Amino acid sequence: MDIRLSEEDLSFQQEVKSFLDEAWDPALQARVSKISTMKEGMEEWQRRLYKKGWMAPHWPAEHGGAEWSVTQNFIYNSERAAAGAPETISFGVTMVASVILAYGSDEQKAKYLPRILKSEDWWCQGYSEPGAGSDLASLKTRADLDGDEYVINGSKIWTSYAQYADWIFCLVRTDNSGRKQEGITFLLIDMNTPGITVRPIDTIDGFHHLNEVFFDNVRVPVENRIGEEGKGWTYAKSLLVHERLSIAEVASSVRALSLLKDEAREQVNGGHSLLQDPVFAKRLADVEIELMALEYTELRALAAIAEGNEPGPESSLLKLQGTEIQQTIQELRMDVAGYMSGTLGRNERELEVGDDIRKLYFRGRASSIYGGSNEIQKNITAKYVLGLKG
Repeated sequence: MDIRLSEEDLSFQQEVKSFLDEAWDPALQARVSKISTMKEGMEEWQRRLYKKGWMAPHWPAEHGGAEWSVTQNFIYNSERAAAGAPETISFGVTMVASVILAYGSDEQKAKYLPRILKSEDWWCQGYSEPGAGSDLASLKTRADLDGDEYVINGSKIWTSYAQYADWIFCLVRTDNSGRKQEGITFLLIDMNTPGITVRPIDTIDGFHHLNEVFFDNVRVPVENRIGEEGKGWTYAKSLLVHERLSIAEVASSVRALSLLKDEAREQVNGGHSLLQDPVFAKRLADVEIELMALEYTELRALAAIAEGNEPGPESSLLKLQGTEIQQTIQELRMDVAGYMSGTLGRNERELEVGDDIRKLYFRGRASSIYGGSNEIQKNITAKYVLGLKG
C-alpha cells in the first residue's frame, strides 16, 4: 500500500530502518524464536524499544509515550513487520495500560505504568473461563469483599503466557443480583499471591503459550481494583477494542503475503512457477485486494485514536477481516509447502520453511476465536456499523 510521505516522514522512515537494522540483530532474533528463550528475548527487545523511546507510541508523553502521528504508526509497523521484528507483548503496554490510563487512580498510574514501560512486569489477561468464552459476561469467578481485601475463587482459561506473568488483570464477579454485565469488577492481581495455580494447555502447534489459572481463596487488596466495584464490564469493553485492533495484525499479514509470493515464485514445474498458476494466482489476488482494503480501514481507526477518540466498532471489522485474511494466507502457504513436499531433492531450508508454515497454520486456526469469536464480531458489526436490529 502506497501513501504519500512528507520529507519529515521519510526521515522518520529511515530512522526506523536504521534502528531495526541495529536493534533487531540475528542473536536477538534467535532468542525470540525459541520457546526456551522467548521471554528473555522479548524483554530485551522491549528494553531496546524503551531506550529508543518507542515502547509505548500511543501513550501520552507525560507517562513516557511517543505520541506518534497516524503516519508514524503506519511507517513503524510496516517497517517492523517487513524486518520480521515482533510487536510488543500487548497485555501490558497496550491492554491493561490503556485501562489504567483511562480509569486508574494517580497512585495506580505511578505504580504500574513505569514498570510496564520498562518491561519490569510481565502481564497476562484473566478474562475467559470454561463457561465464559465469547459470552464473557457469563463469567463466574467470585470476588467476595472481606475487610480491605477481596477473596477470589474460580478459574480462568486460555491465559496466554501466564507461566511467565508477574501480574494478571482479571474480571471477577462481585454481584449476581442484576444483569450479567453488571456486578463485574476489574482487579489487578499479583501472580505470586498464595492460592494461584497455573497449569499448561498443550496445543497442536507444539508451542506452550496457553494455560489455565486457578484461584483458591486468593486475597487481593481493594487498592488493586480499577475504578468502581461493579463497573468492570465498561472497562473491559474498552480494553477489548484495543485487543481486537492488535489481533488484526495488518502489517504482519503484509509481510506474510510477501513471503508467500516469494515462496510461490521459487517453486517451478514445467518451466512455470506456482505464482503463474491461474487458480493459485486468483486466490492470491483476492486476498491481496482484501488486505489493501483492510489497511485503509486500519488507518481510519488510527486516525480516530490520534484525534483523541476511542476506537469504536470498526475494531470488530478489523479483527474479523484481519483474522480471516491471516488464515487465508496461512492456507495458501500450506499449499506452497505441500507443493514443496512433492518435489525431489528437498534441502534443509525447505524442510525448515515447511515446518514453520505448518506451525503457523495450526496456531492460526484459533485467531478467529480468541478476542471474541468472529461470529460475535459479525453481530457487533451488524448492530453498530450497519445499524441492523436483531
